[in-house]
Amino acid sequence: MKNAVSFGILFIPKSSKTKNGTAPLYARITVNGERIEISLKRRITLSLWNEKRSRLKGYSEESLQVNKSLDRIYNKIYEAFRQLQEENKLLTAKNIKARYLGLDDSYKTLAELLTYHNTKMTSVLKPGTMKNYYTTEKYVLEFLEKKMNTNDIYLKQINYRFITDFEHFLRNYKPKTHRAKPTNNGVMKHLERLKKLTNLALKMEWIDKDLFSKYSLHYKKKERDYLLQNEIDILENLNLERITLSRTRDVFLFSCYSGLSYGDAKSLEAKHIVTGIDGNKWIVKEREKTGKLFKVPMLPKVKAILKKYEKEAGISGLLLPVYSNQKTNQYLKDLAKLAKISKKLTFHVARHTFATTVTLSKGIPIETVSKLLGHTKLSTTQIYSRVLDQKLSDDMKKIM
Repeated sequence: MKNAVSFGILFIPKSSKTKNGTAPLYARITVNGERIEISLKRRITLSLWNEKRSRLKGYSEESLQVNKSLDRIYNKIYEAFRQLQEENKLLTAKNIKARYLGLDDSYKTLAELLTYHNTKMTSVLKPGTMKNYYTTEKYVLEFLEKKMNTNDIYLKQINYRFITDFEHFLRNYKPKTHRAKPTNNGVMKHLERLKKLTNLALKMEWIDKDLFSKYSLHYKKKERDYLLQNEIDILENLNLERITLSRTRDVFLFSCYSGLSYGDAKSLEAKHIVTGIDGNKWIVKEREKTGKLFKVPMLPKVKAILKKYEKEAGISGLLLPVYSNQKTNQYLKDLAKLAKISKKLTFHVARHTFATTVTLSKGIPIETVSKLLGHTKLSTTQIYSRVLDQKLSDDMKKIM
């Protein structure tokens, strides 16, 4: 049995604000003696007000219209009270007002969720990850504007149809710039981030169920490009006149022989080079992406590249001359053309090359490679093992 609650709704004109015979109308909510008022955003003819009935007197057009409106408002406030009571929420005048106005947690919106995430998670997630969330937010807001003719919706309005419509919007998106439209896996990444956002809302108790429970993400497996040793050698022996290409080549090769990601190579400092238990120099650093510590013994070619730029490092504090991500990818494209390498070179290809050609193919145990790469799960590293198994199978088929 629910506890007895004293609850009342009363409509009152503010006679102290009377002007030209009219006064603003308010709804007063009272719960257990606690009062709160809501402005109804309208004025009424004060002489028509019946204080006993809390309605206008007579059958004039104004009286009929206002009284009908007050009946609707009364029912909505009472419904807000009943909902909170059924949900076993704290019954206060303030909470009833918030539910009536759609300002409590049960009426949180998608825009509020995005704002909360962008405000609270900047100190938790890495800048690169936040940048991806900002991109997803841009697509979500554009979808709301173009396909739903609104700039916001309640979280409770997100359902299976909303998710599939958003997926369709992404798949058929036509960028205004030179950027390519999202691939299947790109679309899935945006939906995965939206799912994480709604899971955050679930944890915050802004919603009461998993909004993605009926939807499954479908990623397409794609081959991970990596360089063979002869391709690394060709790239290494290129005679380059452009300093931008020479530097980019060196940084790329550095990653091939160390496994560092773009972000980790770009932020590499002297403090990350330590003497290991074997007396050799090691790179010891937290991954920019995950914060997981990784330790990589430095191969001779890694040391040689660092030595080449040690004077610059003494000035900048950064050990490698890493260009912006956009410039780096452009220069890698130029390098691939000069080296006559048909594979699409990206910085990630260097990391894949370290995992396959430099380590796994040389017999380094997969558990060791996983630690060198700073992976949080062994299953992530096993992707490279499957790549090598496929290569072995293809080579054997040629023999057969």
